[in-house]
Amino acid sequence: MNSRSLLAIDWGTSSLRGAWLDARGHVVEERAFPRGILTVSPETFPRVFQECFGDWMARPSALCLMSGMVGSQQGWQQAPYCPCPAGFDQIAANLSWVEPGRLAIVPGLRWDHAGIPGHEQLAHIPDVMRGEETQVFGALRLLGLSDAQLVLPGTHSKWVRVRQGAITSFSTWMTGEVYALLRQNSILARSMPASPADEAFHPDAFSQGIALARQQGSLLSTAFSTRTLSLFERLPSAVLPSYLSGLVIGEELRAQVFENTNSVIIIGSEALTQRYQSALSQYGVTARCVGAAATWTGLWAIAQTVFPTLTTASS
Repeated sequence: MNSRSLLAIDWGTSSLRGAWLDARGHVVEERAFPRGILTVSPETFPRVFQECFGDWMARPSALCLMSGMVGSQQGWQQAPYCPCPAGFDQIAANLSWVEPGRLAIVPGLRWDHAGIPGHEQLAHIPDVMRGEETQVFGALRLLGLSDAQLVLPGTHSKWVRVRQGAITSFSTWMTGEVYALLRQNSILARSMPASPADEAFHPDAFSQGIALARQQGSLLSTAFSTRTLSLFERLPSAVLPSYLSGLVIGEELRAQVFENTNSVIIIGSEALTQRYQSALSQYGVTARCVGAAATWTGLWAIAQTVFPTLTTASS
């Protein structure tokens, strides 16, 4: 199985990204399209894929791995969740092949939290991720780690623990979604700038939100301070979104148990990773940040597990 080109695809809810990788897993070319799975009907996934990446797949030796919501019930083909603990071997063994040996979807992961003993429906609470597992494995490869605590900020943030190269547990936090709901659809919105698109980030106000969340606790109580601090002119309207962001992210961090290494890996966009890095510093926790390269490196590492002699054909 040598001399194969790898096409790495990240197909999410709202966007479609692809990369062609060279023999060392480095990006040669990238493409992006506004064709998330919600814009594609079930029967048209093959056509959309062909339109976007058909020339790449025309290479006789091409191998394509896809991650993200493309493997969900609403995607091209459902890739069942792989139970934790899961490492490269478990992921590789559970690929969902669209075209055997040529085009596959990376499975998501499932982790069951301890629930309420004696209650059948709540004895174990399932949690899932789809796409983040690829980013985690990519970050591990980029940083040369086999043990780590990671966070992937976003609409639904993920906190992940890795031991000996395997994801052993994780948890989901609806941080970004709760922020958006409070920012746009609660009474707090009346105190803030009308258009979220015009907002600037205010680090001092953000840090104040983090500090209050750390000291005072529940967001159900602290969130209302966004309104009262404005009402009594303690904070101007322009900084309130940053303050609220600090409260919400602070609520997430307050619930975490940081490991002895006191180091967390943050995977995400520059804007979000900077906020989390700043927030973690208030807890005395150092952080390292990894960006979009984690996805491509993760898919490359999974491909090497499937085909250990994988290299890229010359162009």
